[in-house]
Amino acid sequence: MNVYDSQRMADALARDGYQPTEVMEEADLVLLNTCHIREKAAEKVYSELGRIRKLKEERAEKGDELIIGVAGCVAQAEGQEIIRRAPAVDLVIGPQTYHRLPDAVGRARRGEKIVETDYAIEDKFEHLPAPERRAVRSRGVTAFLTVQEGCDKFCTFCVVPYTRGSEVSRPVAQILDEARRLADAGVRELTLLGQNVNAWHGEGPDGEWGLGRLLFRLAEVPSIERLRYTTSHPRDMDDELIAAHRDLDKLMPYLHLPVQAGSDRILKAMNRRHKAVDYLRLIDRIRAARPDIAMSGDFIVGFPGETDEDFEATMRIVREVTYAQAFSFKYSPRPGTPGADMPFQVAEEVKDERLQRLQALLTEQQKAFAAGLVGKEMDILIEKPGRRTGQIVGRSPWLQPVIVDETAGEIGDIVRVRITEAGANSLFSEPVL
Repeated sequence: MNVYDSQRMADALARDGYQPTEVMEEADLVLLNTCHIREKAAEKVYSELGRIRKLKEERAEKGDELIIGVAGCVAQAEGQEIIRRAPAVDLVIGPQTYHRLPDAVGRARRGEKIVETDYAIEDKFEHLPAPERRAVRSRGVTAFLTVQEGCDKFCTFCVVPYTRGSEVSRPVAQILDEARRLADAGVRELTLLGQNVNAWHGEGPDGEWGLGRLLFRLAEVPSIERLRYTTSHPRDMDDELIAAHRDLDKLMPYLHLPVQAGSDRILKAMNRRHKAVDYLRLIDRIRAARPDIAMSGDFIVGFPGETDEDFEATMRIVREVTYAQAFSFKYSPRPGTPGADMPFQVAEEVKDERLQRLQALLTEQQKAFAAGLVGKEMDILIEKPGRRTGQIVGRSPWLQPVIVDETAGEIGDIVRVRITEAGANSLFSEPVL
């Protein structure tokens, strides 16, 4: 979602003549779009601001101006504290007020210190300008499209409800308009985004729609050939959405469905409001609907009170599900969340040991999944040139990069290939003639 938000901020600033640069030393405006989900990510913001401050000082010595802004969830969570800790910052803006960014930058240029972290009453998506066709084309043949923001689940480890606010769903017409513009600019694959995307319930022409129905409607948009969505909560996988996985060929057979832990005791402490067996039954239903689906997940080790037995329960659920991909982390206490104040915080060395064991198992499963594709035929969407001359890179239905000879097709084509080899992070293939 931060990628999507960064693009929309760039679109908003384009009307004032701003264009992106890959060289920070050339920039008149530097915006850090930030994540607050883990402590390491938040602290990285301040170390980066120290580096940019020196650049600002160098520019000032030459009589040139450099505006520094912090956006995203760290901005929302810390607000005025950022200005206090990093006085070189001119502008702090939260995720709900990006449509006010051009005005805020203008005021910062006039010498004001700007902190815009109020939740906007108006709909930011209505006020954000649509990207220019040229800008969309430059970003490639795949695109993100935010349909939902915020979360009402209040997992005890998570800051999202406090930084992104309560769940808000964009209306159907607004989403379809954006999808059509993206398709018109050459986008072939859409990934729908939300902090809790399958909780989306948007206003349609005949009442409230769910995500399954939206996916069927998006599949009718000309030129859109592939659909994905992320990130989901197990409690919001309804029958209509599972039916979409069964009946909709354009919906890719890959699902990111975090469970976080395998112990019911820890799941309860996390306020996940489901048990391990509920998650496993849901996986069975999804796989019955779409047998070739690959699962991805998130895992937290070392949550307060996690015992060796609790951790082994997580290892068991991983072995039972088998994941094609997963993201795993040590528990990171976030200020203001219930988990940060819980007793029996787990020692760092214990977290480290558990994380290494979990990641070894997940890596083994990921390699096994990739190896199992060798010899199989599949359609890939060609996205970009390869690193080596004569190669192009596509994306498999299960999200892996697939390398093939450039004679297979052009960027934006969907071509048939046969997998010949599974590498560490990508697949190698030959065209099926």
